[in-house]
Amino acid sequence: MLDDMPKPEPRTNSELGGGQRVLVVDDEADIRELLDMTLARMGLACDCVGSVGEACRLLQDNAYSLCLTDMRMPDGDGLELVRHIEAKHPTVPVAVITAHGSTDNAVAALKAGAFDYLSKPVSLAQLRSLVKSAISLPESRTATTQRGQELFGDSAPMVQVRSMIDKVARSEAPVYLSGESGSGKELAARLIHKESVHRDHPFVAVNCGAIPENLMESEFFGYRKGAFTGADSEREGFFQAADGGTLFLDEVADLPLAMQVKLLRAIQEKQVRRVGATTEEPVNVRFICATHQDLRQLVEAGRFRQDLFFRINVIEIRMPALRECHKDIPGLARLILARLTGGVEAPTLKPEAMTALQAYAFPGNVRELENILERALALHGGDAIDVGDLQLQPQAAGGGELVEPRNGSLQDYLDEQERQAILEALQKTRFNRTAAARLLGVTFRSLRYRMERLGLNEPVK
Repeated sequence: MLDDMPKPEPRTNSELGGGQRVLVVDDEADIRELLDMTLARMGLACDCVGSVGEACRLLQDNAYSLCLTDMRMPDGDGLELVRHIEAKHPTVPVAVITAHGSTDNAVAALKAGAFDYLSKPVSLAQLRSLVKSAISLPESRTATTQRGQELFGDSAPMVQVRSMIDKVARSEAPVYLSGESGSGKELAARLIHKESVHRDHPFVAVNCGAIPENLMESEFFGYRKGAFTGADSEREGFFQAADGGTLFLDEVADLPLAMQVKLLRAIQEKQVRRVGATTEEPVNVRFICATHQDLRQLVEAGRFRQDLFFRINVIEIRMPALRECHKDIPGLARLILARLTGGVEAPTLKPEAMTALQAYAFPGNVRELENILERALALHGGDAIDVGDLQLQPQAAGGGELVEPRNGSLQDYLDEQERQAILEALQKTRFNRTAAARLLGVTFRSLRYRMERLGLNEPVK
């Protein structure tokens, strides 16, 4: 049943128009009638049927801009129809209407290819928002060249990532980006946003590990005036700031368990309650989450909620490490040098220097490559960058485990361990040395001294 149901109005009251048609599939006649009436107010024509079989027959002979289907029908279920449309009519977005609180059905529908879902009783505001998003979906991708420049690489792993971005951008399903620090997870999230129906609305990136635990609820959901000492005015949270757009939760594994419960409810109900408020407010937000940690291991260890993991991990995109895309390094290095020189002719890399880069493990991935090249620009003395200008760190096995001390001495071995710990902390904090010092449990002055002693005291971004 629709809540806040409007009174019938003439079908000439058009919001979207354009002669677009919607296929409504539900075995309850009153639900079909209410959906038909609501969509008609938006200027959309409807074909309403009560079974999967009837829906499949209509799809063969008609062009639809959207399909709305219930989960349970006399001759099948909504998931069958979602899979059929995904296989036979991939340009038609389909949304599933699920029973209240049926999280499993919602996740299953999104995994099967559904654009989005609605929970009963269907909210009129959410229905209208969903329809407007679905109807405005782009039918083709024409920015391949531009995307290739933004997420560079012709290696097989990068081609696969761009292909996944093409697919998931059309959906409202939550996306989980996994991969090492510096591998481009936020860039991938921004590309998904740019190619989605939310592209004209805000992209809000949040580093979950950088927010004090006692401020998390107010930062995420906002607060009302007088909600607590110091709340002198009403303030929006990240959800409200991203309304209509995309909320990117980076390092989501760092959220405390209490906040994970609140986040799960917000994702499922698509509503949030400000601190100090008595009612919830709807939000239309696309969720993308990322972390360099292994969420599955954290779930097994009891440090991350299993229900939240299943809710955000509807579609996973693994960002490859740079060492897995070594054939992309020459072109990527040239692009970075051109950007760093700001239009001035960039120096070339000598063949030996390029070979050294392609052989390097890059524990810090693309972010480390940028730092290496920025340092090399400052150090090189001729027209080309040599191996010595790169100042590459000693090689590691498997992108992180040290093989042996460089000279066999204990001090060298300890220095290598300390260097690795500092680099990992810098990567986790996006090369914020103040935050890295806190993470390592040392003072900023101590970290600065250690970096200088180990040859790591170059400018970082």
